Amino acid sequence: MYIQQAFKSLHDGWRYLVGLLVIITATQLGTVPFLVAVVYKLWTEGGDLESIKDQNVLMTILDSNLTLFLMLLSFAVGLLAVYLIVKYIHKQPFIELTTSRKKTDWGRVAFGFGLIAVTTLVLTGIDYYNSPENYVLQFDLIPFLILAVIAITLIPLQTSFEEYVFRGYLMQGIGVMTKNRWLPLIITSVVFGALHLGNPEVEKLGPIIMVYYIGTGFFLGIMTLMDEGMELALGFHAGNNLIAALLVTADWTVFKTHSVLKDVSEPSAGIDILVPVLVIYPIFLMMMAYRYKWKDWGTKLFGKVEKPVDTLSEAFNEN
Repeated sequence: MYIQQAFKSLHDGWRYLVGLLVIITATQLGTVPFLVAVVYKLWTEGGDLESIKDQNVLMTILDSNLTLFLMLLSFAVGLLAVYLIVKYIHKQPFIELTTSRKKTDWGRVAFGFGLIAVTTLVLTGIDYYNSPENYVLQFDLIPFLILAVIAITLIPLQTSFEEYVFRGYLMQGIGVMTKNRWLPLIITSVVFGALHLGNPEVEKLGPIIMVYYIGTGFFLGIMTLMDEGMELALGFHAGNNLIAALLVTADWTVFKTHSVLKDVSEPSAGIDILVPVLVIYPIFLMMMAYRYKWKDWGTKLFGKVEKPVDTLSEAFNEN
């Protein structure tokens, strides 16, 4: 039902190609303020412009709060582009890109957010208690408050942009073109994970971290298809990124923030990478399935996507 909603609007293949190009262009334009700020700072202080080719250097030239704000700004621009594309190119109500329900179920958004937020807080608390030497308490009130304002305002826009592009726009677009559910699930999950290849975490931990990124894509895609809407994914993704930004940072992560804690341990690419994908995510899916009475997994994940016959006249014309 969720993917089928795209049939109600203009869903020609070229529209999705044009829309995707516009989205990519908009997000690239959204990075201009960040690049201008970096170049200006290097120019005024006599820095080496060649140094910004190294992402680890690029992300530390400005204050971390300013860097976070300017980087997240590009996702806000991208989200606006998605909204305009859906409205004017596809003539699709935005609610139909969000959910198959008549209106957004904010209870589902809150559940997804709370599930990962509580889990992250509990697991981090346990790890801090067992291995306090792995953390440094770096809480500084004013920078943290500034971080909180930026994060609470912009991180939900960043995560919503990613969800609306992958679990929304591309999921529906690929679904109506291929007439099935499994192919859009696979494509969007793999591409979602592949876009994280440039993150410093990949360089630090190695290619195995891609199991986590791609696995997370599958997890978010499965909950979207099973629940016939993106609300759970929207809440979960926002909760994951927001709590991570406020709670713990590390020198080898893509965003270095004024979080409460700094992880100073030496990361290892081992079982810790596989636990979320193979253990925690399946448990989360079972909890959601129980709460929201998910049934017919085979059809919802691997079934066909057929164009609905809305009127008797359409049925007559097709016959």
